[in-house]
Amino acid sequence: MTVELGHFALVLAFCVAILQAIVPLVGVARRDPVLAGLAPAAAAAQFLLLTLAFAALVRAHLADDFSVLNVYENSHSTKPVLYKFAGVWGNHEGSLVLWVWILALFGFAIALAGRHLPMSFLARVLAIQGLIGAGFLAFMLFTSNAFERLYPAPADGRGLNPILQDPGLAFHPPMLYLGYVGFSTAYSFAMAALLEGRVDASWARWLRPWVLAAWVALTLGIALGSWWAYYELGWGGYWFWDPVENASFMPWLAGTALLHSAIVLEKRGTLKNWTILLAILTFALSLLGTFLVRSGVLTSVHAFASDPSRGIFILALLLSAVGGSFALYAWRAPAMQGGPTFAPISREAALVLNNLLLGTATATVFLGTLYPLALEAVSGEKISVGPPYFDATFVPLMVPLLLALPVGTMLAWKRGDLAGVLQRLGLAAAAAIAAALLQLALVDPRAPLAALGFALAAWVVVGSLSELAGRIALFRVPLSHSLRRLLGLPRSAIAATIAHLGLGLIVVGITASAAGRVEKILVMRPGETTEIAGFEVRLVGISEVRGPNYTAERATFEARRDGQLVATLHSEKRFFPVERQMTTEAGIDSSLLRDLYFVIGDRNGEGWTVRLYVNPLVFWIWGGAGIMAVGGLLSLADRRLRVGAPARLPARGLVAGTRP
Repeated sequence: MTVELGHFALVLAFCVAILQAIVPLVGVARRDPVLAGLAPAAAAAQFLLLTLAFAALVRAHLADDFSVLNVYENSHSTKPVLYKFAGVWGNHEGSLVLWVWILALFGFAIALAGRHLPMSFLARVLAIQGLIGAGFLAFMLFTSNAFERLYPAPADGRGLNPILQDPGLAFHPPMLYLGYVGFSTAYSFAMAALLEGRVDASWARWLRPWVLAAWVALTLGIALGSWWAYYELGWGGYWFWDPVENASFMPWLAGTALLHSAIVLEKRGTLKNWTILLAILTFALSLLGTFLVRSGVLTSVHAFASDPSRGIFILALLLSAVGGSFALYAWRAPAMQGGPTFAPISREAALVLNNLLLGTATATVFLGTLYPLALEAVSGEKISVGPPYFDATFVPLMVPLLLALPVGTMLAWKRGDLAGVLQRLGLAAAAAIAAALLQLALVDPRAPLAALGFALAAWVVVGSLSELAGRIALFRVPLSHSLRRLLGLPRSAIAATIAHLGLGLIVVGITASAAGRVEKILVMRPGETTEIAGFEVRLVGISEVRGPNYTAERATFEARRDGQLVATLHSEKRFFPVERQMTTEAGIDSSLLRDLYFVIGDRNGEGWTVRLYVNPLVFWIWGGAGIMAVGGLLSLADRRLRVGAPARLPARGLVAGTRP
């Protein structure tokens, strides 16, 4: 009965979403405050209904209700409870329920937080959210029903892909969806602004918290996915430019550009059309990611579906959303007045450069991801675009971006003093030169690209700290005065420094792990010892172990340095009898300076194939991403993002001033 209740809640949510998409727009057009005011109530009702549906699906998985097709195909009675719960969204149908629930969550949050917005604008924003929800609910109900029954009910299920039976699955997809779906708010705000013909600093202030929230979630989602791939897939790396990885990275790049563009619009009232366009493109790229994962056009450990009919439905949704928004943009954007002008050397110009480089980088990733698919569709020819392409095209775009970052943060609005800024960045320049020389002198004189990477990281980190030190007059006034200035700074200013520091640490981690990684593949017998990067590694032995729903061969390694035991690592080859699949679990010992990463392979005669890696500073990649997210959260807490919105008009004049 609970399952039928969940399905019925989905049907009701679909009906409410249609009402939410149509009635408020009719109310705004007729200047009827009653109809326009229906939008918040509809958003709340849709959220409650989808919460009920999601809870019903979770209960079916936890209760091992194998009469539900989704549970039968993705669970088993022996699966641990954590994976039963996480398995709700570890498949196509269940992940869509989570997707629309998060969409309804954002709509409900807008309804609550937007009570100070003009009702005409709020009604339009929530109507667009309802329209998106109606499209995806239709997709679920007509092609991807998570509540479909099986008669008679099987005794047990088929299990879940063993690769997905990992704690990371409990956190990575929901966080990623919070980012994907969160950018729907930017899209809805942009569409509402185009319908009203109004884009100004207040609109940018309304928009920025939602973009920040989505950006933080997507940053953490991508970082968690990279970390999961690192420790779960057993190949020693953290990013392979997989098309589905790229599908999450593209909206992150566009969202970063959108965030910076919104700052210019809020501060200076310019880049209106560009900000609107970025809001549309960012959500369009999020929908593209949804299409790639669920269309069946990709084969990936991240992909959920292989049914082309579903892909056609999502493609129709994508084309409708993008085509309709671009048509509205082409109609409305030319009528919008431009903002004040600014000099080529100014903070506005630096942020424009930031946007151009991020936009070009997004286009580069887009081309590398979609071109092989388009070529195969047209000619049937299959080609592979992998790391060499992205290393040759994407990475060079990041060099000028990182060079411009500390300079742009120090330039004044409207007209800046480049010579003065460069003088203030003298310490950052010295740190960059020192980092490059240390790499060349002490590590590898034949690695100029690594030296460049460390130099850029030092430039960004020290430059960001120098900008903050200048704001608080550090070492120019008594320390107590500097601390008072620091406490008096807007949180968004401190947040920008923290986020840029995180980016610098990511550059350090990527550079060190790429340039200093040491790999060794060999056959070892129990008791044998080998050497890698100054570590003595001994294969202690191989033992048979049994898990809750798998059996495994566990290899125990000891790593010593100068005769002292550094770490004991366990690597496993697991066999899941229900799914009839094997997985590899790497043995990892992490520290701030390096990771020891050992993997046991197949048996080879009397020995086993083993892969040994020493990855320097790789933890800094995820630590840097976490610091960037902390910066975003701190900026989100800035009180200035919650003030300045005009008060809601009285009901009689609620939509009287609305532009057609």
